[in-house]
Amino acid sequence: MHPDLRNADRCTLPLRPFQAARFGIDSSMKSDSRSLAASLLPHLLHACDDRLHDVIWFKADWQRGGAATGRGHWIEPDGSSIEVIIKVPVRPRELTWLQRLQESASAPVVPLLLAGGTTLGGYDLAWIVIERIPFGPLGMRWHKDHIRRTSEAAARFTRESAAWPIVRSDVRQEDWADMIRRSRESIRINEPSDQPSWSNGLKTLAHGIDDLVDRWRDRATNHWIHGDLHLANALSRQAMQSGPVTLIDLAEVRPGHWLEDAVFLERQLWAMPDRLVSSKPVKAMATARRSIGLPVEKNWQDLAMIRRALLAGTAPFFMRSEGHPRFFKACLRELERSLKALKLKR
Repeated sequence: MHPDLRNADRCTLPLRPFQAARFGIDSSMKSDSRSLAASLLPHLLHACDDRLHDVIWFKADWQRGGAATGRGHWIEPDGSSIEVIIKVPVRPRELTWLQRLQESASAPVVPLLLAGGTTLGGYDLAWIVIERIPFGPLGMRWHKDHIRRTSEAAARFTRESAAWPIVRSDVRQEDWADMIRRSRESIRINEPSDQPSWSNGLKTLAHGIDDLVDRWRDRATNHWIHGDLHLANALSRQAMQSGPVTLIDLAEVRPGHWLEDAVFLERQLWAMPDRLVSSKPVKAMATARRSIGLPVEKNWQDLAMIRRALLAGTAPFFMRSEGHPRFFKACLRELERSLKALKLKR
């Protein structure tokens, strides 16, 4: 943690009930977030002991969610300045993990935290001021080494987070059988061009779903994972094409299994199979874990194939967000491939 981060909850105004409607923090938050941030800027400057300057709010093309994001400068005691990124509001979990992972003997896996807190202007709003990482996100420009470097960062993240005990109640347990049932309904209702292939694949998956879910739920969930691992959350202090990767957006950190991160990273490339020829996220993650002494199960390839089948098979359920024709076809292709590898038959 930055040595001057001593006012994590510095806001001293009397707390009032959080008035979400007043600040537009609801479904319209994406459009109102910068107005919210601008209205809270005086309180933010006060909470930072007036060391935060030149704040400009912006909306990045790759940014999701309703947080307002700004650039600014942080003035050090010697008068030098650091380029920073400001985010408000953030989920308290993101602030917690930034605080936890500041001390690291290896290459820093998260940004330097200059300031942060859980209240602002008397309202229950978590916020952060972090160093601006100069290169990235890596998703802006493809390079075959992005996957290896991001996988290494995910492995470091798991190693560095091991000091904090796992909260078993936070382990995610989806109702896969219900989602597959809803996927089949979606295919019947929406009638995509490849409806017969989807229907056959989902019928096969539904036939074996209980066994697959049992095998998946038997995985080890005794370590922390990033939870939202993709190239838009990967940056570098050194260069776009070299140097250790720094991970941002820690709001989805949770207990789980490393394959959840690995297959999610791979899933971003399903619609770009040419990139998967030279960059294999799951294998890269396994290699990265072994290289720093983290365990890799003997059956990791089977578990990865189960995870692929489950994620691909639920794509029709999420058709509104995942219905782009190219990606939708890629999910079908991945479903058929995983069912064949798992030797599932109707």
